[in-house]
Amino acid sequence: MNLQILRRGSIRLPLILGLLLAGSSAAYAAVAEETVFVLNTFSFLLWGSLVMWMAAGFTMLESGSVRTKNASVICLKNIGLYSIAGLAYYIVGYSLMYTDVSSVIGSFKLFYRPSAAEIALLDGGGEAAAVIENGYSVMSDWFFQMVFVATAASIVSGALAERVKMWPFFIFTLFLTAFIYPVVGAWTWGGGWLNSLGFSDFAGSTIVHGTGGWAALAGILVVGPRLGKFKRDGSVKPTPPSNVVVVTLGVFVLWLGWFGFNGGSQLALGSAADAVAMGHVLVNTNLAAAAGVMTALAFSRFILGRMDMFAGLNGAIAGLVSITAGPDITAHYWAIVIGAVGGIICTAGIKLLERLRLDDVVGAVPAHLFAGIWGTLAVCIAAGGNFGVQLLGVVAVGAFTFTVSLLLWLVLKAALSVRVSKKVEQLGQDVAELKIEAYPEFLLMPEEEDEE
Repeated sequence: MNLQILRRGSIRLPLILGLLLAGSSAAYAAVAEETVFVLNTFSFLLWGSLVMWMAAGFTMLESGSVRTKNASVICLKNIGLYSIAGLAYYIVGYSLMYTDVSSVIGSFKLFYRPSAAEIALLDGGGEAAAVIENGYSVMSDWFFQMVFVATAASIVSGALAERVKMWPFFIFTLFLTAFIYPVVGAWTWGGGWLNSLGFSDFAGSTIVHGTGGWAALAGILVVGPRLGKFKRDGSVKPTPPSNVVVVTLGVFVLWLGWFGFNGGSQLALGSAADAVAMGHVLVNTNLAAAAGVMTALAFSRFILGRMDMFAGLNGAIAGLVSITAGPDITAHYWAIVIGAVGGIICTAGIKLLERLRLDDVVGAVPAHLFAGIWGTLAVCIAAGGNFGVQLLGVVAVGAFTFTVSLLLWLVLKAALSVRVSKKVEQLGQDVAELKIEAYPEFLLMPEEEDEE
C-alpha cells in the first residue's frame, strides 16, 4: 500500500478503521451526518458564489447595451445595488422572509446572526452535534439566499438605464431588497400562504425574476422613455448595443451563473438522490437556454423584421428564466420546449413594448417578467404544478410588487425627481454626474432628439 496515501489520510483513517472494526453504527452515523452537513454547507457557498458572479454578467450586459456615454454609471449602479442588497437583506430582509413567518410575513428582527450553537462551537465550548443537526451552517444559507435578492434588483437597473438618477434608484433598491422581495419570499419559500396552497417555483421564475420584472415595469412607466426613443411620426429610434462583445460575454456569464442559481436551489448535496437531481437541473437549464436562443433568432425575422442578435441574446436569458420554476423535471425534452417558447415570448415582448412606447433598454421586462410568467405556468406541464395555484401566485406577486413599486416610484418622483435633466441625458451621465468617461479615447457628442 502507498504510504503517502496513508499519511494524507492519517487524521481520518484511524477513525474510519476503528469504526469498521468496532462496528459502531452510532459513531458511523455521526460521521455520515457531519459529512452531509459539510457537503450541504459547501454547496450553498459554492453555488452562491457562482450566483454572485451573475452581478458581473448583468454589469457587462447593461454597460454594453447602453451608449458609451453612460457605461461608467451603469458599472457604479451595479456594484452599488449589490452592496445595498447585501446590507438590507442582512439587517432586516432575511428575517422578514424566513424567521417566524406567519401566512404573510416573518418577524422584524434586526441583524441576522449565526445560531448560538455555531458561535459556541467556534469559541471552542460547543458540541459539533448541536450544529450538525441543522443540516447546514446558518450563515451559508443566508449567503445563498442573499445573492438571489441582488439578482432581482439588477433586473430593474437594466430596464431604466440611461435616464434614471442614481440615488433615487439606490433608494428604490433599498426598499425592494429590504421589504418587497422578502414579503414575496415569505409568501412562498418562507412557508407563507402561497406555499400552503402548493405554489411551486423551484428557483424563482416568479419569486425572483417576476418580482424584478414587475418592479422594472413600474419604474419604466414613471421614469418614461429616453429622449428621442419614440419619434413623432410613430417610428422607434434604433438603439443597438454599443459593445456587442461585452453584451455577449455578459450573457455567457449569466448563463454560467444560472447553473448555481438553479443547481444550488436543490438546497442539498448530501445524498445520491440530491446529486442526481442536481445533474438533471443543470442539464435542463442548459437545454432551455439553448432552445431560447435558437427560437428567438428564428422568430425575430418574422416579429422584428430581421434576424436580431439582441433578440437572440435575450432569448438565452428568457430560456433560462422560463425553466427556473421547474428545472428538476426528468423528461429533458420538456426543457427544450419550455425554453423555446420562452425565447418566442421574449422576442414578441420586445415588439409589444415598442408598440406600447415603453422604453426597456435591455429587454428586462420581456426576458424576466414575461418569460417568468410563462415558466411559472409551465410547471403544470411536467413538474406537477396546479394551474389555478400557479396562476394565483403570478397574479398575487404581480399585484403586490407592481402596486408597491409604482407607489414608491411616484413618491420618489415627487420628492427627489427620479429622472436626470435633459442636459445630463444629452451629455451622458458619465461626464455630467461622475466627471469620468468609460471610453476616454473617443469623442462623445451630445445627441439630438426628435421630441414628441
